[in-house]
Amino acid sequence: MHIRQFRYGSDNLAYVVHDETEALAIDPGASRAIADHIADRGLKLRAIAHTHEHPDHTCGTADLLRLIPAPVIPSEELLREPVLRIGAIDIRVLATPGHTTDSRCFHLPGHILTGDTLFNGTVGNCFSGDIEAFYRSVLRLMSLDGGTIVLAGHDYVTYSMAFARIVEPDNPHIEGYLKRYDPGFVRSTLSEELQVNPYLRFNAPEMIAVLKQKGLPVDTEFERWTAVMNLG
Repeated sequence: MHIRQFRYGSDNLAYVVHDETEALAIDPGASRAIADHIADRGLKLRAIAHTHEHPDHTCGTADLLRLIPAPVIPSEELLREPVLRIGAIDIRVLATPGHTTDSRCFHLPGHILTGDTLFNGTVGNCFSGDIEAFYRSVLRLMSLDGGTIVLAGHDYVTYSMAFARIVEPDNPHIEGYLKRYDPGFVRSTLSEELQVNPYLRFNAPEMIAVLKQKGLPVDTEFERWTAVMNLG
């Protein structure tokens, strides 16, 4: 299995997942670079999919289709058929509403492509207005194996770690997280996110102390999640 990350715009990240013969393009904003990558490796573009339907994630689809015809998998089909098979790769589609009602993540062996649900160091805005659904989606991602590599829809690492330092100035893990940051291939493990990402640390004693100091509710997990979401 191979995963190639492509940067487009100022901070968007697109992906191609492939084995030795077939490929899936996800949020293909970098259409020309994706087409070249697929052609150079002699791959068949099996399909195009999106993590959600915001235009900065769908903007390259029409251009890529002009370069390489392929089916686009509709949102409702992605969520109705929870496993995609691309060549020898099984990809689980996880419904993760919150950022939008139609948000979903793509879970591959050892990796999770999270779109705008979970970023490296932060989370997406709750544009759906359903903060409880977002909470459940985050819990679902937090339940994955700690070694799972998080591949997000944007590179917000510098900003997110600056905010994390404000929230938890004594967090000893932030410096190492930033040293490992590679803008050429933006990634982190879920365990690393649990160490530094304020929005995943609502159960950490250090974060609970921060919330208490600010007079925010901490009695239940959902109250803590909501309080952390209100920090920003």
